[in-house]
Amino acid sequence: MGGGERTSEEATVDEWARRATTVRVIGVGAMGRGIAQLAASGGLTVELADVRSDAVFAAVEHIGGMFDKLVGKGRMAADEAERAKGRLRPVGEPLTPFQDCDLVVEAVREDMETKRELFTALEKVCPAHTVFVTNTSSLPVTAIGAALHDPSRLAGLHFFNPVPLMRLVEVIPGARTAEWIPDALADLVRRLGHEPVLAPDAPGFLVNHAGRGLVTEAMQILSEGAAEPVDIDRIARDVLGLKMGPCELLDLTGMDVSHPVMESIWTGFYTEPRLRPSRIGRAQMEAGLYGRKTGEGFYQYVDGTKQEPPETVAPEVEARPVWVQGDVREELGALLSTAGVEVESGDEPSGQAVVFVAPFGQSTVQAADGLPLERTLGVDPFGGFFTRLSLSVHPGVDKEAGRAGLAALLATGRPVTVVRDAPAPVAQRLLAAIVNVGCGIAEQRLARPEDIDTAVRLGLGYPRGPLEWGEHAGAARVLEILRGLHGSTGDPRYRPSAWLAERAALDLPLTKGGTVPSDLTS
Repeated sequence: MGGGERTSEEATVDEWARRATTVRVIGVGAMGRGIAQLAASGGLTVELADVRSDAVFAAVEHIGGMFDKLVGKGRMAADEAERAKGRLRPVGEPLTPFQDCDLVVEAVREDMETKRELFTALEKVCPAHTVFVTNTSSLPVTAIGAALHDPSRLAGLHFFNPVPLMRLVEVIPGARTAEWIPDALADLVRRLGHEPVLAPDAPGFLVNHAGRGLVTEAMQILSEGAAEPVDIDRIARDVLGLKMGPCELLDLTGMDVSHPVMESIWTGFYTEPRLRPSRIGRAQMEAGLYGRKTGEGFYQYVDGTKQEPPETVAPEVEARPVWVQGDVREELGALLSTAGVEVESGDEPSGQAVVFVAPFGQSTVQAADGLPLERTLGVDPFGGFFTRLSLSVHPGVDKEAGRAGLAALLATGRPVTVVRDAPAPVAQRLLAAIVNVGCGIAEQRLARPEDIDTAVRLGLGYPRGPLEWGEHAGAARVLEILRGLHGSTGDPRYRPSAWLAERAALDLPLTKGGTVPSDLTS
């Protein structure tokens, strides 16, 4: 408000966030311990409580050991660690009388009735100024607060595991949360050195909702038989720059956890097609193929190590000249020529040449446009041919021509992934899904654009947030991919978000909200 007077709400936010000195953490499992460690290292007095009194003392010892490890690694001064340890106070039972507690953080098991019963009991014994927060990862904050006489004092504060290392925290107001509380909690999170984002009290909150784009599209590609799990993962890592591909990520989290989350978010948004899970996920869950924890999922694991097939090697085949479609002739042609591959320069391919086309938002067959299909292969242009190359094969390709084309690409020294021709190449489909789901969140005003991008970068580890990524790739280009997919499949999961379509038409950035009606009336 510039240099003018502050509102009473702003004063309340500043006063509470600055004054808060004591937090009670109820539930001392992995999440509770992590939250307590963060709070104690951030200068707060931390009361630890649990229905199991022995677990409370074990938690204090564990957290103290974590501080000692940080000292040993040079990440924390010894005197600072001792002060942090001194701020840990085991109080035993969750309802142990409260002296002066500013914040209660609930980190008990993920069960609605358990959480409701706890907060109902806390409401009767806590000071009136104490703010309640739930660390639920999936339950509606509004529904938890509905059991309270005063639900305005409850909000969600969703930390990610491991808490000290995962800097993101989702701040989730319920429908009746007091207006000042989300900002006050965000200020406190910053005080502890973490990064808050305002998330909606909607299925998946923000991070898990935004993460549906990648994994559900990967499962869709699998269900079409267009690529194998290792193909999708290698493309996701090498072309998109993700730390983990979607299939290995699902193996890590466990299909027993991931598939129910996918179904919950999908049904929570009344079967929104963009969020649709796959029969494959349910089948793997029911078969007990959870991933790493069971030794088998999309991959097999031996002594905890993922077993991954070797990269494709060049077939023994007689070399043929290649002809490259005009859109990428200069870039891909130069790469092939440098590798010693004969690249034809004519306006049309010779009778022996292998033909490379570069489909964008379409299949290889669609991109061929009159070229000899029996000798035409698709090479995904997304990413500029700098890392992994993706070769699309349609059913009508002559096998020897296809093998010669594969050998030519492998001559470049790039790894090559061979996939079945589909409505669009794998990398394009994954990216378009990520961007479209993020744009859908912005379109529904569930979160601010900057919070969407921050949540995805910090919470999911993507190199860019979905709106930033769409901006980097080009909104018009992403729109082209989605419209091509929607047109060729008729599947509503590919209908472009209005947020994306409008901004592409208006040449506005995906990362900005633009003008809204209230700008004219306020």
